[in-house]
Amino acid sequence: MKKMKQLLKNQKGLTLVELLAVIVILAIVAAIAVPAIGNIIENSRYNAVKADATNVLSAAQLYFTDEASETEVDVTTLKNQNYLESEGKIPTATKITKAKPNTITTTAIDYSGGKTVTFSTASLKQINDDDQKGSEAGNKTVPKP
Repeated sequence: MKKMKQLLKNQKGLTLVELLAVIVILAIVAAIAVPAIGNIIENSRYNAVKADATNVLSAAQLYFTDEASETEVDVTTLKNQNYLESEGKIPTATKITKAKPNTITTTAIDYSGGKTVTFSTASLKQINDDDQKGSEAGNKTVPKP
């Protein structure tokens, strides 16, 4: 009998109050983390489009080195002549000019649920120097107007 009472007193486990406290803490952490993760994802998508544009500009630079007489090239030509493997989200009709420095001009590119980025005669340096965040409200233009 004494052993049985002792076993009942030594029960280990969580009380309902402790369990509720853990659930509340997890809910608070989730409420803070979910919006932060959403912003990180939008910023990453925006940076991915900027990386696509820099890849296209780099491919165009190689093209202009090989084809010195050309003054303009589109993404389709870069792909067809194997200067570019993938354009990412950059439209295939996008034109790159040979001006010093090479520049890219695109239509609005959707990068996250209706948010767009437009490259308006943007050079590689202007794209790399862009400090806009993809999670900020509104559409983006590179370089900033």
